[in-house]
Order: sequence, then C-alpha cells, then structure tokens
Amino acid sequence: MELTGADIVVRCLRDEGIQYIFGYPGGAALHIYDSLYKQDDVKHILVRHEQGAAHAADGYARATGKPGVVLVTSGPGITNAVTGIATAYMDSTPMVVLSAQVPTHLIGDDAFQEVDAVGITRPCVKHNFLVKDVNDLVPTLKKAFYIACSGRPGPVLVDIPKDVTAEKTEYIYPSSITMRSYAPVAKGHPKQIKRAVNLLLNAKRPIIYTGGGVVLADAADSLIKLVRQLGYPCTNTLMGLGSYPAEDPLFLGMLGMHGTYEANMAMHDCDVMLAIGARFDDRITGDLAKFAPHARIIHIDIDPSSIGKNVKVEIPIVGDAKLVVDDLNAELNKRDAVPDPEALKRWWKQIDEWRSINCLSYDRNSDLIKPQFVIEQLYEASGGNALVTSDVGQHQMWAAQFYGFNKTRRWINSGGLGTMGFGLPAAMGVQLAHPDELVTCVTGEASITMCIQELSTCKQYDLPIKIVNLNNRYMGMVRQWQEFFYDRRYSNSYMDALPDFVLLAESFGHVGMRIEKPGDVRDALNEALSVKDRLVFMDFVTDQTENVYPMIAAGKGHNEMHLSPGNGDTPQKRELA
Repeated sequence: MELTGADIVVRCLRDEGIQYIFGYPGGAALHIYDSLYKQDDVKHILVRHEQGAAHAADGYARATGKPGVVLVTSGPGITNAVTGIATAYMDSTPMVVLSAQVPTHLIGDDAFQEVDAVGITRPCVKHNFLVKDVNDLVPTLKKAFYIACSGRPGPVLVDIPKDVTAEKTEYIYPSSITMRSYAPVAKGHPKQIKRAVNLLLNAKRPIIYTGGGVVLADAADSLIKLVRQLGYPCTNTLMGLGSYPAEDPLFLGMLGMHGTYEANMAMHDCDVMLAIGARFDDRITGDLAKFAPHARIIHIDIDPSSIGKNVKVEIPIVGDAKLVVDDLNAELNKRDAVPDPEALKRWWKQIDEWRSINCLSYDRNSDLIKPQFVIEQLYEASGGNALVTSDVGQHQMWAAQFYGFNKTRRWINSGGLGTMGFGLPAAMGVQLAHPDELVTCVTGEASITMCIQELSTCKQYDLPIKIVNLNNRYMGMVRQWQEFFYDRRYSNSYMDALPDFVLLAESFGHVGMRIEKPGDVRDALNEALSVKDRLVFMDFVTDQTENVYPMIAAGKGHNEMHLSPGNGDTPQKRELA
C-alpha cells in the first residue's frame, strides 16, 4: 500500500494506538492536517497555543502512562512548544512531538518560518530526528515511540519537512523494533539485590525514599508490599506523591524544601536509605554537605546516569523500579531474618516525637480565607478522589501538603522545570484521558494567566474542569522569598491590574464564582463539584501574607527547617539565614 508521508504519519499514530493528538496547524503541517481530516481514528485537539499542546499531551501521558503526542508547525510553532517539551523532559514524561519543517531544499536558507528544530530541542529531549526521506518515516516514528516510552521515559521529537509529507512510499508498520545503540536495562543485578536486602535488614534507623520513578514504573503496589513487610517509614518526593498512601501510618509525608518536619528529620538522621526512582535533586537534599550524614544509601533507578550523580551511593541497582522492588520482596520472602524489632521501636518513637510537632499548622480562626483551608476542604468535598493538576508556586506546595494522595497518577504537576501555566492545559489532557472523573486544577492568579487562553479549548471540547484559583494578588512564592531574604522589598511580585476572573470565565462560556469568606468555601466547592457538564472557575480571595511552611532555606540542611510562627517556641525551630 503506497501512502503519502502525511497519511503515513496518521496511520502510524493509529497503529500505535494513539487516541488523541494535541496541536495547532500552520503551513508546513497542512498536509498532515489534511490527512487527519480524512479519518476518525485519531482525534485532534485544537489548543490555542503550542505550549498548551505540549502541556496537554504531558497531562494526558502522566494520567494514563501512555505517550502524549504533539503536532506543531515549523518556526514559531516548535519554539512555542519548547517550554512544554522541557517540562516533560525534566519530569520524564513519555511524549512524541511531531514538528513540521520547511521543504528539504529550503533547509538552511533562512526560509519563511524555518528554525533548526533539532538543534533547538536537543538539550531538552531524550532524542530527536530530522526525516529527509519518506522511506525513513515509518522506522523513525516507530523508533520515536519506542525511545519515548522505554527506559527512563521522555520526549522525542521528529522533524518532518513538508515535501516529505507529500511524497509517497509503501506503508508497512513493524510490530516491534530493536536498536543496537539503545537497550535499557530492566532487571536489577541479583547480587546487588541480595546486598540491598542484607543492608536493609540490618538497619537501625531506616527510611524508604521514593520519587516519580515509582509512578512511571507503576510500582506502587510493589512498594506498598515492601514498606509494610519491613515496617519502615516511607516518604515521597513532590513527583512521587500517591505512590504510597498518604493515609497510611507508615507514611511520613512529602520531604524536601517544603516537606514535613518528620520526613526531613528522619532523612537527616537515618542510617540506611533506600531510594527508589528519585534523583536527589537540590529541592530534596538541601545542602549536599549536610545531607543524611550517617546514611548508607541504596539507589534504584532505570537511568544509570542518575545514580551517584549527586550523592555517594553504596549499593547502586540499575533497573525498572517495579521489577527491582518485586525482586527485593522475593528475596525478603526467602529469608528467615527480620529487622531488629527493638531498634525499629526506638526509631518509630523518635519519629513520633517529630510528628508531635504539627509542622503544617496554620491559623484556623482567621477572618481571611487561608489557602491551606481551601485545599483541605477540596479534599473532603471530593472524597480524596479528584485528579489534581497544579501550576507552580505556593498553591502547588499547599496542594501537595494538604491534599492526601492515596493513588498514583492523580497528582499532575511540573516538578523539575517548575513551569507556570502548566496546570490548565495539563488538566485538559487529564480530563480527556478520564472523561468521567473529577479533574481539578489548583492554581494562582499569576500562573493561570500564563495559559488562560486554553479556556477556549475547554469550551470547544466541553471539558468540565474545576479550577481552584488561590488568589492572593501576588506571585506568592516570589513574595515569600522577598520577605525572607530581601528585607520585604517586593520587587515586581505584586499582581496589579488583575482581570475579574469571574467575568473572564463567563466570557469564555464557563461558570465563574468568587469566594471571599472562609464560611463560604465548602458550599462553593460543593456547588462547583455538583456541576458535572461545565467548567467552573472558583476565584478564592485568600490571605496575601500566608507563607508555605516548613521551609528549608538555601544552604541549609534537612535538620534546619524554618517552621510556621505557630511553632515558634519549639526547640526544634531553626532560623533562616
């Protein structure tokens, strides 16, 4: 069967089982758009900005585990998408980006809407391709999906010149593909598994620290079995939330810069640390020279370059998180040995003392709406069952702290790149992936305006997302840092001339609500969640002065947290520099 390159692209998407593609048309991509028009298997979602396309595909991928797919035109089409591509790259999201390019004979001539897509995206993709021959199109697309979804997932770009989409060739889509230069390791080394179990069983002050790799590998059930079998405390990174149930007593909460007191103190004082699918980034470790000074570290990761990159590791295990944790469980089941019960009892007694300090306390008697209260009420109103996307800033941290995630793939946020504007388009992808589920976007007035135009996309496709806007009239996290470190010189962090978000939402055809009193919060949430078929934008006017606590300042260690003013008289409080 001979097909045009454009028809081949669409047929490949169909044969890969792709349901949705997120994009925005332009001249170089029109052959592909024409081929999309002629079929019904792959549905195109028309966003209002290419950054929104990448974020929506990202959200779809994170919520499903399937690859997200983006289609953009040449020039500004691909450059607009770069922020979304980099976001996916930092958080290891499987994604295939199809960028149209000027015809091959014009490449390098500074043609209209020509940019070097391969060169521009090279630092923020797992791999990229430029297809110059229509006969290379099928194998290249197959490689793109294989690379994007295997090993440590990530975005792969395929740049396709317009003339390639017009030429014809025979179409045969391979069921599988092998690449000699790319063969990720999935199974952990058996000797390393045994060494890890020996170290774990002899621990006196152990902790299990898990990141987004557990989510990506669908390893949550295996992790839960391991933690409960050992009886050890477990903490998650921001990206790993939901991989261990928040309601379980073995869970210490999130760790890191805005993690719980008990999680951070346990990390600092542990003698054995099992790290699974986590990368020891700066928001987790604080000052590396002060990080976990007594710990012997076991590190499991699919990406060998992540092991030993930031911290010294005693037992490295390269492999898929689920397969390796399953092997750990199997090895434990073979042993008669159990952890030292007396040592573990003493360790939990110490952890419970740290827990007794209510590090997430806030003023519950305020006449102003506290953002933490909104998230707590959202959790109760939704029964803890919402799929929650967020933007980046204070609201993101409050959502992570106060919405208890008990399952994976229900917390969708930009962790590595910290991309403002991510929340709304990501929620579109999540809602399309789960049309019958409650999808909420927790955001702030600064972040939501970054991609506010996607309210139009939500209207076109009838996406009933519930937006929770924690509106404090500041770039909240910037203001917090300026308060702590810049003597309250609030340089350009005040959001002046904000729109009326209620009228703005209504102008797009959605429901708008403004909530200004604490007593109205729960009723507003109940009312919004009862609206099943329309997007509802809830503008919560919150306390401008509220800060995120705990906080580890730059250059400080895990045991040097700044707690909320309500905890000011505790001996464990550490002052900011």
